Amino acid sequence: MAMVLGLARFPVTISTSHSLRLLPNPHTGSRRSSNNGQLSVSAMAGTVLVTGAGGRTGQIVYKKLKERSEQYVARGLVRTKESKENIGGADDVFIGDIRDAESILPAFQSIDALIILTSAVPKMKPGFDPSKGERPEFYFEEGSFPEQVDWIGQKNQIDAAKDVGVNHIVLVGSMGGTDVNNPLNNIGNGKILVWKRKAEQYLADSGIPYTIIRAGGLQDKDGGLRELLVGKDDELTKTETRTIARADVAEVCIQALQFEEAKFKAFDLASKPEGSGTPTKDFKALFAQITTRF
Repeated sequence: MAMVLGLARFPVTISTSHSLRLLPNPHTGSRRSSNNGQLSVSAMAGTVLVTGAGGRTGQIVYKKLKERSEQYVARGLVRTKESKENIGGADDVFIGDIRDAESILPAFQSIDALIILTSAVPKMKPGFDPSKGERPEFYFEEGSFPEQVDWIGQKNQIDAAKDVGVNHIVLVGSMGGTDVNNPLNNIGNGKILVWKRKAEQYLADSGIPYTIIRAGGLQDKDGGLRELLVGKDDELTKTETRTIARADVAEVCIQALQFEEAKFKAFDLASKPEGSGTPTKDFKALFAQITTRF
């Protein structure tokens, strides 16, 4: 069984008969759209912080934001100096430990949106010999269990974001959380999906506009080549389409910042195999399919 833990603004052209009012964020001075929820696209919201920016999916999101500098002001948060250097070492990358609320505060100053891509990562116990038909065993390092990283660490981020008045939080989790007996919960006795789900609920109850993306098995493949699928309550886990490219997850994270249809939504995300279906380009329509708030 393949196991992947991904663990996972913007100029706009608007054609509408409704008037658009741009309200200043009292904490940052940037502006956000307000039209009683009738607009499809959010106006430019300024600085977007990507946490877990040193991870495999986080790096892609950070890079995409940097490449779209006419739309976004990118900022990253990583845990170590080495991770910062790995993604270019720019001044817009902050070092902090999400388990220590005080250490991450500088990264959150004056941000307008947050994309959370932090996750506990298990390590493989030494001595594994696949030639003998052995199955690998995993463990979490002391202090780095899902409870500390996926619950407390994400709660710290949500609280910090709320304190500075962000307009939107995108949180990347994992499919499988509706089943407490999911095998991922047994890894290192970490109950990782249980703690992820707890953080997701905390975000949904925060009052901040949010998008919760529960990604399928993450693949290191090029994005933009597949038809994306959204679902709810782990329905996609019972199909043959249970995986998605990290690059596609990254793109959905960024697109979610732009559309009102993505706000206050939670959904599972996977894709059809490359060559099957039509590659997704209309993200507004994708988000409009979603009706679940959690």
